[in-house]
Formats: sequence, C-alpha cells, structure tokens
Amino acid sequence: MQSHSQGAGRLTTHVLDTALGKPAQGLRIDLYRIDGDTAQLLKSTETNEDGRCDAPLLSGDTMKAGTYELRFHAGDYLGRSAEGPMFLDVVPIRFGLSDEGAHYHVPLLLSPYSYSTYRGS
Repeated sequence: MQSHSQGAGRLTTHVLDTALGKPAQGLRIDLYRIDGDTAQLLKSTETNEDGRCDAPLLSGDTMKAGTYELRFHAGDYLGRSAEGPMFLDVVPIRFGLSDEGAHYHVPLLLSPYSYSTYRGS
C-alpha cells in the first residue's frame, strides 16, 4: 500500500463539453461538505479556459475525510433557450474522501442532455 505524505492530498475537477468537443470555460462550481442533512458551502469557483479550476478545491489543511458534493451549474453554462429551461440545470455529484493524503479528481463530461463522471487521476 502506497503511503501519502501528510498534507499532500488534493481535490480537483475538470469539465469537458462533449457536445462541442472542448473544455467548458466559465462554468460555476460550488463545493459543499455534507454532514447528515446539512450541506455547508466551502467554495464557489469557475472553470478556466482549460475547463479546470485555477487551484485545487481542497488541499493541505482543508483536505479532510468526509462526504462532499460538487454542484456544477450546467444550465447557466449551457444557456437558456426560447423553449424554456435547459434539461440539465445543476448537476450534483456526491462522493466520499477517505484518504486525506490522496489526489481525488472528479471530472465531468457534459452535454445539454447527458453527463458522466468517474474517479480520475
């Protein structure tokens, strides 16, 4: 088993617009820590031109084991249409962090009518 040095862990994300075949720039992401029925907002950020955040969402002292949720504001990114709201609005991804020294990467592959995610590296 590989051991990780204390404080080396981090949480990152990456959003790809699969309909356009490019990174999703300017997509707002909110990070929450989940404790039972309570969701505490830890950070709000936006993706850069590469579809990534400029800094890890969690790292160092903020990287704590527990349950978290990323809320990707897909509707705002994808835009509204004359027909009404977008099919996808806010895409929530709830996940657990158990190793505070590990790199957790939670990417989002997004299109107007579908999304997928996985644990990346």
